[in-house]
Parts: sequence; C-alpha cells; structure tokens
Amino acid sequence: MKSKIAVYPGTFDPLTNGHIDIVKRSLALFDNVIIAVAVNSKKQSLFSVEERIALIERVLKDEKKLIVTQLEGLTADFCKEKGAVAIIRGLRAVADFDYEYAISILNKKLASEVDTVFFMASGENSFISSSMVKEVARYGKNVNDYVPEEVNIALIEKYKQLQSNKEK
Repeated sequence: MKSKIAVYPGTFDPLTNGHIDIVKRSLALFDNVIIAVAVNSKKQSLFSVEERIALIERVLKDEKKLIVTQLEGLTADFCKEKGAVAIIRGLRAVADFDYEYAISILNKKLASEVDTVFFMASGENSFISSSMVKEVARYGKNVNDYVPEEVNIALIEKYKQLQSNKEK
C-alpha cells in the first residue's frame, strides 16, 4: 500500500509552538509529513534555511515519520516530486482563510492530485506568529511560552550576534 505523504510548507522563521501543534496533528493523519522550509522572497529571514532546518530537526528529533528539507520552487511541483497527497496549512484566524484559500485553489490547478488540508490553530496558539515572536525576542524578552526552549535560546543568541555585529 502506498504511503500517504503530506507536505507542510512554510518559512518557519522561527518554528513556534503553533507549528509544532500542527505537525503533531498532521502526523496522526498521514504516514509521513515533510516539513518543507522555504525561502520567502517577500520576507527578510532572521535565520538561514540551514539554521531553520537544524532547529526543526533538533526540536522534533523524536518524530520518526517526519522529514525536514528545503523547499525550492513551487509547492505544487515539490508535492508532485515527493508523491504527496496533501499540503498542510495552519489557520490562526478568519483573516488567514482568504489568503490560504486562494493559494489552495492555485495549487489544485497546478497539482490536481494534491489536496490542501487546513488545521485550525488551537486556542493557545491562535495568536502566535513567527513575526510576533521575533519582535518580542528582539527586545530581549523571553518567548518560552510561544516557542520550544531550543528556539528561545537560538533567538537570544541570534539577536546578541546581530547586536555585536552592529556595534563593530
């Protein structure tokens, strides 16, 4: 029997507890989940793709059905290449739906054999975004309630490094 593979694409800059919740819930439905770490040309990333992949692998090291890799190109093409049957997307609020719905329609036209599966964020994660986490961490505040400890430490170190480089 062919395994059911899902792709969870995103920038994950950084990985949040909301992302982890969606990963774990999707692992319960699919045989394998590929976290596809993307470069978003519209965003200035804090962490490199390699750093993001390493952090995700460290945080989710016990998830045996999970693969973490870089996404280059279109998600629909990536899904076809990997034999995926679904694209995983998280929705925090109604405002996310319009954007995600439009993308799902486009992906369906590009890869008709791949469906988009939406997961509603759990209540405690419905307001968490990577952007918000970075903004709070940039000012030296603890973000342990929103990200795993490994990510909190990486954020602290990254902002110290950036501050040190700025002072030079």
